[in-house]
Amino acid sequence: MSFDRTIKIAPSILSADFANFGAEIRAIEAEGADWVHVDVMDGHFVPNLTFGPPAVKAFRPHVKTFMDVHLMITPVDAYIEAYAEAGADMISAHVEAGPHPHRTLQAIRATGRKAGIALNPGTPVEAVEYLLDLCDMVVVMTVNPGFGGQKFIHSQVDKIARLRGMIGDRPIHIQVDGGVDPATAPLVAMAGADVLVAGSAVFKGGSVENAQVYGANMRAIREAIAS
Repeated sequence: MSFDRTIKIAPSILSADFANFGAEIRAIEAEGADWVHVDVMDGHFVPNLTFGPPAVKAFRPHVKTFMDVHLMITPVDAYIEAYAEAGADMISAHVEAGPHPHRTLQAIRATGRKAGIALNPGTPVEAVEYLLDLCDMVVVMTVNPGFGGQKFIHSQVDKIARLRGMIGDRPIHIQVDGGVDPATAPLVAMAGADVLVAGSAVFKGGSVENAQVYGANMRAIREAIAS
């Protein structure tokens, strides 16, 4: 996949109908999703428990765009190969998940997958400064990770802007995850983000049978950025 900084919307299937994942993935892609975002949580690093490698493998045949797997787990290194084999296109791990994030990024790249590093709201942007040359993406968490529907933390907009300056002309995406909606999307896009994870803001009010609502919700985010 060639690199570009156009805005990409990555709906988080954590907000989808858990009984109907295949149809939900097909519906969001048909309605204009650029990526599909999969939140992996372990009930230890974050207060929730979600998708193991078998679930991600089951999602894979339905994803025709790009499957972005965000590992909110610790330890993380031992599970990288399993999620790569399950079909992830991008694997992101948290800088806070272990003492050797450089090694974690090397392990992701060794699988042939794209590598991302994620920052919790309380973690300074300098934590990734010496990791950027191993990164295809930096994830700025704009809520505390662990569950959907939380309120956007506005202090992270400055972090995004500082990260954008730090990245310079390197081909590294900046993803924003948490509380993205038509009100906050313009703020993070202006600061330099180009991949926007949105869960409830995409899925609210819609269903597989009424998927045009997903499309309308995504268009509302794009139009807010463009206006």
